[in-house]
Amino acid sequence: MSYEVFARKYRPQTFDDLVGQTHVSRTLKNAVAQNRLAHAYLFVGPRGIGKTSTARILAKALNCVNGPTITPCGVCDNCREIAAGNSLDVIEIDGASNNSVEDVRQLRDNVRYAPAKGRYKIYLIDEVHMLSPAAFNALLKTLEEPPAHVKFIFATTEPQKVLPTILSRCQRFDLHRIPANLIAQHLQFIAGKEKITLEPAAAHAIARGAEGGLRDAESMLDQLVAFCGETIAEADVLNVFGFTSEQTVADLTGHVLRSETAGALELLYQQCESGKDMMRLMSDWIAYLRDLLVFKAKPDALSEDIDPDLHKSLAAHAELITTDRLLELIDQFATAEGRMKWAPNKKLHFEVALIRAIQSLSQATLDEVIENLSALRGGKTVAQKKSAAAVADAKSGAGTAASTALAGVSDPGYNKSARVAEQPSQYNAPEPSSDIDPARVWQEVCAKIPAQKAFLRNSATTAHVLGTEGRNFLLGFAPDQRSMMDILGTQTNRKFLEILLHEIIGKDWTMKLSVKEELPFKQSSPSQTHKSSRAHDFKDDPLIQEAIEMFKAEIKS
Repeated sequence: MSYEVFARKYRPQTFDDLVGQTHVSRTLKNAVAQNRLAHAYLFVGPRGIGKTSTARILAKALNCVNGPTITPCGVCDNCREIAAGNSLDVIEIDGASNNSVEDVRQLRDNVRYAPAKGRYKIYLIDEVHMLSPAAFNALLKTLEEPPAHVKFIFATTEPQKVLPTILSRCQRFDLHRIPANLIAQHLQFIAGKEKITLEPAAAHAIARGAEGGLRDAESMLDQLVAFCGETIAEADVLNVFGFTSEQTVADLTGHVLRSETAGALELLYQQCESGKDMMRLMSDWIAYLRDLLVFKAKPDALSEDIDPDLHKSLAAHAELITTDRLLELIDQFATAEGRMKWAPNKKLHFEVALIRAIQSLSQATLDEVIENLSALRGGKTVAQKKSAAAVADAKSGAGTAASTALAGVSDPGYNKSARVAEQPSQYNAPEPSSDIDPARVWQEVCAKIPAQKAFLRNSATTAHVLGTEGRNFLLGFAPDQRSMMDILGTQTNRKFLEILLHEIIGKDWTMKLSVKEELPFKQSSPSQTHKSSRAHDFKDDPLIQEAIEMFKAEIKS
């Protein structure tokens, strides 16, 4: 016998064999079992997800010698002929090449003849949207009142091109794209039947590349067997089809979120030198950011589409970026993708988009500027808005540390979004851990803050290091430095500084911020040095200094 490709060899033969279309198979099985059969069905969905296979299974269920039955035997003459596509009673018509009025007239003349062997004469029209409007109109009357022995089954990838008068006469079934995990499981099933060793990572890579189409995945597996033999690794999948590994995309995202321009560009150059398609890499990156956006909204929504390792990466990256910033990134990269389609030098546009994304993450948005200025003025309204947002964030489980710190806020009118725990005015600093010097550690943290985050660096250098208490790193602020504490206490800045503490000390630390009347001796900060002369020299006012840093401004005499 001649070789039969996997897509044909492992075509579903029963309703239970359909992958990822439970809603369709269950409805059709109930209709057959209850003898509630419509005269016309329309199967809708993208390529390679089982539209034609479902139609053939339904035809076998109706014409099997044991039928109508939900479990066609597959061995009788009718079942075998339908599966092979040469049954006299199941007429398969290609809508793209038989789309004229004359073709439909011929069909209309033939429907009155009884079936040759089976119970029903079934017309299966694939790509039915290719029929001309005149052909559709010629089919209307027959479709609405066909003979009792005739069933129509239509399949299409573009239902919007089918006339509404046709749609209203059919029972419509929308077949879904198949989740990647189900495709990977089916590929492992085929590999077991064929005695092929298919690595789980390779199966997931094929499933991601198939984009929800099982036939595409089976064809890719067929090609890989010809290339690799009996053992298929993830690297083979990436090399043959030019895909980018999920870990590479996750690493690239991590570099961008941490403002590591050099690392991001180096990773991009490696992918370019290895011959990866820049358009495909950009598409994979946007898809990852989309997954990250969905993960932030509902972490369990992606359980069927991603593997556990990618789930961990999404959880780590979700803490480094807010939803608003993430939406901006997706918009930027989608715009860059549109430019790359027509650009001869796609790498250039990729580099520009990457650097621009890093710069935009380090820049304060207009909303942040307004909030910070309002906080510097001690505005109650903004504080209350931030408090409500922080409470909602804690209820949704977005930040366990945030909700824990919120429980310690004593002043309801104060800015709760900073996660500040007020303490009594008289404070005795706890003894620091014997193995670290908190003051030196905080100096290193301040030195690691990039120049683009000058606003954060100024606020960090103002803090007084009070010591450590367990895994808590204690920082104090004078009463007139509440605005600096607010800036350090925002969710993004707090998480960024705690990551730096982890890198320096090697443990997971939580910052605790508080306002203290009495503080340990520290070299005079600008706000303390000029406290007595503020009335005479407004230039040294912290509000003015922060506004100058924020807007890159200068004061002219």
